[in-house]
Amino acid sequence: MTIPVSTAPAITTTEASGSAVSWAAIIAGAVAAAAATLLLTLLGSGFGLTMVSPWSSEGVSLTTFAVSTAIWLVIVQWISSGLGGYMTGRLRTKWTGVHTDEVFFRDTAHGVLAWALATLIVAGSLGSVVSSTIGAGAQATATIAAGATTAGAAAATSDEAGNATSYFVDSLLRPADPRAAPAAAEAGDTAGEVSRILLNSATSGEMSEADRTYLGQVVAARTGLSDADATARVDEVLKSIEDAKVAAKEAADTARKASATFALLAALSLLIGAFIAGVGAALGGRQRDDVDGVYIVS
Repeated sequence: MTIPVSTAPAITTTEASGSAVSWAAIIAGAVAAAAATLLLTLLGSGFGLTMVSPWSSEGVSLTTFAVSTAIWLVIVQWISSGLGGYMTGRLRTKWTGVHTDEVFFRDTAHGVLAWALATLIVAGSLGSVVSSTIGAGAQATATIAAGATTAGAAAATSDEAGNATSYFVDSLLRPADPRAAPAAAEAGDTAGEVSRILLNSATSGEMSEADRTYLGQVVAARTGLSDADATARVDEVLKSIEDAKVAAKEAADTARKASATFALLAALSLLIGAFIAGVGAALGGRQRDDVDGVYIVS
């Protein structure tokens, strides 16, 4: 009996013994990218791209500052990612017997891994700074909300609450004739009462008609003004207080929008940085394979 022998070619698979990931090249590229990021960030600070003037009449607005800072960070991310990815591709070991498409994928993956490791390094070094920048808008809004909530309690328990409205109280009780000013003790009692009325109105969001009428009477008695002029002064000071509240809310909203803009641009920068790192690694890997085997003998 004859046993038939199959003539089909045998299929054999071979598995590479080494890993396809060159961690040494990835770590080297990540360190280079992180160092370049820190260097360029400090350079930007030296040129004033990440600082704002403390003087309200000088420098750029908060929104402009956030946008310019984010643009500079985008440039930093692109340069450092390209450098780190390129070094990763040039320093990785050569893969033999691997298809060119697979080599391209591995190089790209190595660049993205180097970018990811560099991002973690930089985030660990500058995490607190970035967190405080992103949270500036929320902190400003929370501060204003907390101040409005506790204003009434502070007025009843602490003299510091009265100090917050000292200027407005002085404006209300400024006498038309300084020689007709009452005694200091009475002036202090009246000023404290007026402060509590103003703070209570700030907490509730509006002043009752009874409080407004009473303030007009107090101002008329203290300053010697007519009832009409005293009421006009009360309305003027109340408008000043309302304008201050609106300005504070607008500042908080501006800070929130600037923080959101900064966060969005920074996230977009990171995504583009990952792409650039992959492209840089593929370019560096191809150049490494092209020059492999060429020796210069001196």
